[in-house]
Amino acid sequence: MFIHFSIFMIISKKKGQKFDQKTYDFLFHSIENNLRELGYGDVSVNKKMKDFNKILYDILLKLDLTKKNDNEFRLNENLIKNYFQSLNSQNNPEFVNFNDYFTNFYNFCFDLPLNNMLKGSINYKF
Repeated sequence: MFIHFSIFMIISKKKGQKFDQKTYDFLFHSIENNLRELGYGDVSVNKKMKDFNKILYDILLKLDLTKKNDNEFRLNENLIKNYFQSLNSQNNPEFVNFNDYFTNFYNFCFDLPLNNMLKGSINYKF
């Protein structure tokens, strides 16, 4: 979920538009509400939300290895392997599929207007 959301934010920045704060807030309010529904208390929810925020920004800042003005997308292999240990073996075909999926997702979303990208009016198919 955070990788998809980071791609939206990266595209927004590359297109020179400010990302909508309401969308960011909605994501984290939804996560917080789900944690509370699972029975986590206030202290646990606050700690988890802080951890999730750190993870999102880690992914956001390290996900794309291309230059800021470059419209291409190159997935940071080390970052992905850090969060997905099952993709950690060399020449893993699952990592190739993972990389292809997110590269295709980026290219698909980059061609969309930003309003359509977040409204869910177009279904992405791999």
